[in-house]
Amino acid sequence: MVKRKEYRFRKGKIVEIQEFHDGNYGAPGKKRIKKKKPTEEQMRLVNADNKTRRCRHKLLEYFSTGDCFGTWTYSQQNRPPDMKAALSDFQKAIRIVRAEYKKRGKELFWIRNIERGTKGAWHIHFVVNEIGDTASIMQKAWKKGGTYAVEIKNEPKVYDEDFSKLASYMTKDEHTKKEKKDGTLEKPRLKETSYNTSRNMPLKKPHVDELLRWKNEVKPRKGYYIVAIHEGVNPATGFKYRRYTMAKFPEPKRKITLKRRI
Repeated sequence: MVKRKEYRFRKGKIVEIQEFHDGNYGAPGKKRIKKKKPTEEQMRLVNADNKTRRCRHKLLEYFSTGDCFGTWTYSQQNRPPDMKAALSDFQKAIRIVRAEYKKRGKELFWIRNIERGTKGAWHIHFVVNEIGDTASIMQKAWKKGGTYAVEIKNEPKVYDEDFSKLASYMTKDEHTKKEKKDGTLEKPRLKETSYNTSRNMPLKKPHVDELLRWKNEVKPRKGYYIVAIHEGVNPATGFKYRRYTMAKFPEPKRKITLKRRI
Protein backbone atom coordinates (compact mmCIF):
# COMPACT_ATOMS: atom_id res chain seq x y z
CA MET A 1 0.00 0.00 0.00
CA VAL A 2 1.28 3.46 -0.95
CA LYS A 3 0.43 6.45 1.17
CA ARG A 4 0.37 10.02 -0.06
CA LYS A 5 0.50 13.10 2.14
CA GLU A 6 -0.42 16.46 0.66
CA TYR A 7 0.71 19.68 2.31
CA ARG A 8 -0.64 23.01 1.09
CA PHE A 9 1.13 26.30 1.71
CA ARG A 10 0.22 29.92 1.05
CA LYS A 11 -3.43 29.11 0.40
CA GLY A 12 -2.60 26.42 -2.14
CA LYS A 13 -0.07 28.36 -4.20
CA ILE A 14 2.55 25.81 -3.13
CA VAL A 15 1.82 22.09 -2.73
CA GLU A 16 4.18 19.43 -1.41
CA ILE A 17 3.43 15.75 -2.01
CA GLN A 18 5.05 12.92 -0.05
CA GLU A 19 4.60 9.36 -1.30
CA PHE A 20 5.90 6.29 0.50
CA HIS A 21 5.15 2.62 1.08
CA ASP A 22 3.35 1.84 4.31
CA GLY A 23 5.79 -0.17 6.42
CA ASN A 24 2.90 -2.35 7.60
CA TYR A 25 2.64 -4.01 4.21
CA GLY A 26 4.92 -6.27 2.30
CA ALA A 27 5.57 -6.30 -1.42
CA PRO A 28 2.73 -7.56 -3.67
CA GLY A 29 2.10 -11.27 -3.09
CA LYS A 30 4.22 -11.38 0.07
CA LYS A 31 3.29 -11.56 3.72
CA ARG A 32 2.96 -8.52 5.92
CA ILE A 33 6.35 -7.40 7.17
CA LYS A 34 6.96 -7.93 10.86
CA LYS A 35 7.75 -4.68 12.61
CA LYS A 36 11.28 -4.32 13.92
CA LYS A 37 12.30 -2.08 16.76
CA PRO A 38 14.31 0.79 15.24
CA THR A 39 17.88 1.23 16.35
CA GLU A 40 19.01 4.32 18.23
CA GLU A 41 20.74 5.60 15.09
CA GLN A 42 17.62 5.04 12.96
CA MET A 43 15.51 6.97 15.47
CA ARG A 44 18.03 9.81 15.47
CA LEU A 45 17.87 9.99 11.67
CA VAL A 46 14.05 9.95 11.73
CA ASN A 47 13.95 12.76 14.30
CA ALA A 48 16.47 14.78 12.30
CA ASP A 49 14.45 14.32 9.10
CA ASN A 50 11.26 15.38 10.90
CA LYS A 51 12.95 18.53 12.23
CA THR A 52 14.22 19.44 8.76
CA ARG A 53 10.79 18.77 7.24
CA ARG A 54 9.03 21.04 9.74
CA CYS A 55 11.61 23.74 9.10
CA ARG A 56 11.13 23.47 5.33
CA HIS A 57 7.35 23.66 5.72
CA LYS A 58 7.60 26.81 7.84
CA LEU A 59 9.89 28.33 5.23
CA LEU A 60 7.40 27.48 2.46
CA GLU A 61 4.45 28.90 4.40
CA TYR A 62 5.91 32.03 5.97
CA PHE A 63 8.94 33.06 3.91
CA SER A 64 9.94 33.88 0.35
CA THR A 65 13.27 33.94 -1.46
CA GLY A 66 13.42 37.71 -0.96
CA ASP A 67 13.50 37.36 2.82
CA CYS A 68 16.63 37.67 4.92
CA PHE A 69 19.18 34.96 5.72
CA GLY A 70 22.08 35.88 7.93
CA THR A 71 24.51 35.21 10.74
CA TRP A 72 25.32 36.88 14.02
CA THR A 73 28.95 36.20 14.95
CA TYR A 74 30.74 36.61 18.26
CA SER A 75 33.97 38.52 18.71
CA GLN A 76 36.43 36.41 20.70
CA GLN A 77 36.12 38.43 23.89
CA ASN A 78 32.30 38.15 23.80
CA ARG A 79 32.01 34.39 23.33
CA PRO A 80 29.43 32.89 25.71
CA PRO A 81 30.59 30.35 28.31
CA ASP A 82 27.74 27.96 27.52
CA MET A 83 24.52 27.50 25.52
CA LYS A 84 22.40 29.06 28.27
CA ALA A 85 24.32 32.33 27.90
CA ALA A 86 24.10 32.16 24.10
CA LEU A 87 20.31 31.70 24.33
CA SER A 88 20.12 34.75 26.58
CA ASP A 89 22.12 36.78 24.05
CA PHE A 90 19.74 35.77 21.27
CA GLN A 91 16.64 36.53 23.32
CA LYS A 92 17.88 40.04 24.16
CA ALA A 93 18.71 40.77 20.53
CA ILE A 94 15.49 39.36 19.06
CA ARG A 95 13.43 41.45 21.51
CA ILE A 96 15.04 44.54 20.01
CA VAL A 97 14.28 43.28 16.49
CA ARG A 98 10.65 42.53 17.40
CA ALA A 99 10.23 46.00 18.88
CA GLU A 100 11.56 47.61 15.68
CA TYR A 101 9.17 45.53 13.57
CA LYS A 102 6.28 46.54 15.80
CA LYS A 103 7.17 50.23 15.37
CA ARG A 104 6.79 49.72 11.62
CA GLY A 105 3.48 47.86 12.00
CA LYS A 106 5.02 44.52 10.94
CA GLU A 107 4.93 41.04 12.45
CA LEU A 108 8.26 39.28 12.97
CA PHE A 109 8.80 35.68 11.87
CA TRP A 110 12.12 34.03 12.66
CA ILE A 111 14.01 30.74 12.51
CA ARG A 112 17.40 30.39 14.17
CA ASN A 113 20.14 27.90 14.97
CA ILE A 114 22.76 28.69 17.61
CA GLU A 115 25.97 26.81 16.81
CA ARG A 116 29.12 26.13 18.77
CA GLY A 117 31.98 24.87 16.63
CA THR A 118 34.38 22.12 17.59
CA LYS A 119 37.13 24.76 17.91
CA GLY A 120 35.12 26.90 20.33
CA ALA A 121 33.70 29.60 18.04
CA TRP A 122 30.00 30.55 18.36
CA HIS A 123 27.56 32.00 15.85
CA ILE A 124 23.81 32.23 15.23
CA HIS A 125 22.24 31.61 11.82
CA PHE A 126 18.85 33.23 11.28
CA VAL A 127 16.07 33.61 8.75
CA VAL A 128 13.71 36.59 9.23
CA ASN A 129 11.03 38.13 7.04
CA GLU A 130 12.19 41.18 5.08
CA ILE A 131 10.42 44.50 5.74
CA GLY A 132 12.67 46.91 3.84
CA ASP A 133 15.44 47.71 6.33
CA THR A 134 15.78 44.30 7.97
CA ALA A 135 19.57 44.06 7.55
CA SER A 136 20.02 47.38 9.36
CA ILE A 137 17.69 46.29 12.18
CA MET A 138 19.54 42.99 12.64
CA GLN A 139 22.89 44.77 12.72
CA LYS A 140 21.84 47.36 15.31
CA ALA A 141 20.27 44.70 17.54
CA TRP A 142 23.43 42.58 17.82
CA LYS A 143 26.09 43.87 20.24
CA LYS A 144 28.31 40.79 20.54
CA GLY A 145 30.12 40.79 17.20
CA GLY A 146 29.45 41.08 13.47
CA THR A 147 26.31 40.73 11.37
CA TYR A 148 26.03 39.18 7.92
CA ALA A 149 22.68 39.51 6.13
CA VAL A 150 21.59 38.83 2.55
CA GLU A 151 18.44 37.94 0.61
CA ILE A 152 17.96 34.16 0.56
CA LYS A 153 17.99 34.08 -3.26
CA ASN A 154 21.44 35.71 -3.28
CA GLU A 155 23.16 33.11 -1.08
CA PRO A 156 24.03 30.06 -3.25
CA LYS A 157 25.03 27.83 -0.32
CA VAL A 158 21.46 27.87 1.05
CA TYR A 159 19.21 28.79 -1.88
CA ASP A 160 17.07 26.43 -3.89
CA GLU A 161 13.48 26.93 -4.98
CA ASP A 162 11.83 24.48 -2.56
CA PHE A 163 13.95 25.54 0.46
CA SER A 164 15.46 22.06 0.93
CA LYS A 165 19.03 23.38 1.19
CA LEU A 166 18.10 26.16 3.57
CA ALA A 167 16.10 23.84 5.85
CA SER A 168 19.02 21.40 6.03
CA TYR A 169 21.44 24.23 6.74
CA MET A 170 19.28 25.70 9.50
CA THR A 171 18.77 22.35 11.27
CA LYS A 172 22.30 20.94 11.16
CA ASP A 173 23.70 19.70 14.47
CA GLU A 174 26.66 17.94 16.07
CA HIS A 175 25.92 14.79 14.02
CA THR A 176 25.91 16.55 10.64
CA LYS A 177 28.75 15.54 8.34
CA LYS A 178 29.54 17.40 5.12
CA GLU A 179 30.22 15.28 2.04
CA LYS A 180 33.63 15.67 0.40
CA LYS A 181 34.24 15.74 -3.36
CA ASP A 182 35.31 12.09 -3.28
CA GLY A 183 32.02 11.05 -1.65
CA THR A 184 33.40 10.44 1.83
CA LEU A 185 32.16 12.35 4.86
CA GLU A 186 34.04 14.94 6.89
CA LYS A 187 34.13 14.92 10.67
CA PRO A 188 31.33 16.95 12.32
CA ARG A 189 32.19 20.64 12.61
CA LEU A 190 29.73 21.42 15.38
CA LYS A 191 29.97 20.53 19.05
CA GLU A 192 26.60 21.87 20.17
CA THR A 193 23.49 23.45 18.60
CA SER A 194 20.10 24.89 19.56
CA TYR A 195 17.39 25.19 16.90
CA ASN A 196 14.11 27.05 17.36
CA THR A 197 11.48 29.17 15.60
CA SER A 198 9.09 31.94 16.59
CA ARG A 199 5.78 30.70 17.99
CA ASN A 200 3.58 32.56 15.52
CA MET A 201 4.12 30.05 12.68
CA PRO A 202 1.58 27.20 13.03
CA LEU A 203 1.32 24.54 10.31
CA LYS A 204 -1.78 22.74 9.06
CA LYS A 205 -1.96 18.96 9.06
CA PRO A 206 -1.60 17.21 5.69
CA HIS A 207 -4.36 15.47 3.75
CA VAL A 208 -3.61 11.72 3.62
CA ASP A 209 -4.66 9.33 0.82
CA GLU A 210 -3.98 5.68 0.10
CA LEU A 211 -2.91 4.70 -3.42
CA LEU A 212 -3.19 1.29 -5.01
CA ARG A 213 0.21 1.39 -6.63
CA TRP A 214 3.45 3.32 -6.95
CA LYS A 215 3.45 5.59 -10.00
CA ASN A 216 6.75 5.74 -11.83
CA GLU A 217 6.15 9.16 -13.34
CA VAL A 218 5.26 12.39 -11.57
CA LYS A 219 3.08 14.89 -13.41
CA PRO A 220 2.19 18.42 -12.29
CA ARG A 221 -1.42 19.37 -11.71
CA LYS A 222 -3.14 21.74 -14.10
CA GLY A 223 -1.95 25.28 -13.48
CA TYR A 224 1.14 24.15 -11.55
CA TYR A 225 4.77 23.44 -12.40
CA ILE A 226 7.10 21.08 -10.54
CA VAL A 227 9.72 22.93 -8.53
CA ALA A 228 11.76 19.94 -7.34
CA ILE A 229 11.59 16.16 -6.94
CA HIS A 230 13.45 14.16 -4.28
CA GLU A 231 13.49 10.36 -4.38
CA GLY A 232 15.28 7.71 -2.39
CA VAL A 233 15.07 4.50 -0.38
CA ASN A 234 14.15 4.46 3.29
CA PRO A 235 17.09 2.73 5.03
CA ALA A 236 14.81 1.41 7.78
CA THR A 237 12.19 -0.23 5.51
CA GLY A 238 14.03 -0.66 2.21
CA PHE A 239 11.07 0.91 0.36
CA LYS A 240 11.11 3.83 -2.04
CA TYR A 241 9.91 7.26 -1.02
CA ARG A 242 9.34 10.42 -3.02
CA ARG A 243 8.76 14.08 -2.28
CA TYR A 244 7.95 16.72 -4.84
CA THR A 245 6.91 20.34 -4.66
CA MET A 246 4.59 22.12 -7.09
CA ALA A 247 3.90 25.84 -7.41
CA LYS A 248 1.19 27.70 -9.29
CA PHE A 249 2.20 29.46 -12.45
CA PRO A 250 2.58 33.22 -11.91
CA GLU A 251 -0.75 34.96 -12.08
CA PRO A 252 -1.28 37.20 -15.15
CA LYS A 253 -0.50 40.86 -14.64
CA ARG A 254 -3.52 43.00 -13.89
CA LYS A 255 -3.21 45.00 -17.15
CA ILE A 256 -3.29 41.85 -19.26
CA THR A 257 -6.32 40.53 -17.41
CA LEU A 258 -8.24 43.75 -17.94
CA LYS A 259 -7.50 43.78 -21.66
CA ARG A 260 -9.04 40.36 -22.07
CA ARG A 261 -12.30 41.34 -20.41
CA ILE A 262 -15.21 42.65 -22.45
